Amino acid sequence: MPENEPEPWEYTLYIPNDPRAVTVSRRTLRLILTMHGLIRLVDTAELLATELVSNAVRHTKGPAALRVRHAAAVLRIGAWDADPEPPEPPGEFEPHAEEGRGLALVRACADLWGWQPLSRGGNRGKYVWCELAAA
Repeated sequence: MPENEPEPWEYTLYIPNDPRAVTVSRRTLRLILTMHGLIRLVDTAELLATELVSNAVRHTKGPAALRVRHAAAVLRIGAWDADPEPPEPPGEFEPHAEEGRGLALVRACADLWGWQPLSRGGNRGKYVWCELAAA
């Protein structure tokens, strides 16, 4: 690792299936990024995390988690939920739509995004993530 490259870090915030968890996640993310000197990414990162966590809380019945990781000048934001079903594919972003624009917004604002099914030790679910270049 180059001398000026910061050490990688990762945080996970486990949240209940409660709409208030979206606000808690967003505020926690803002604090994490501010403390790590990534304030320039806060607004976009908050928007992306809000969409990912909102989907996890709205479309599933179980707990969820927000994961934030920074390594090699890339910020990865992800949301885990207990539902193994894939997320709805993002359509075209419709700015005036009331619903169904979350992943289209993620696709439009993130440098990269994706999802993966999870099945470890009997735990099922999925992880939906996106990345922002931190450089």
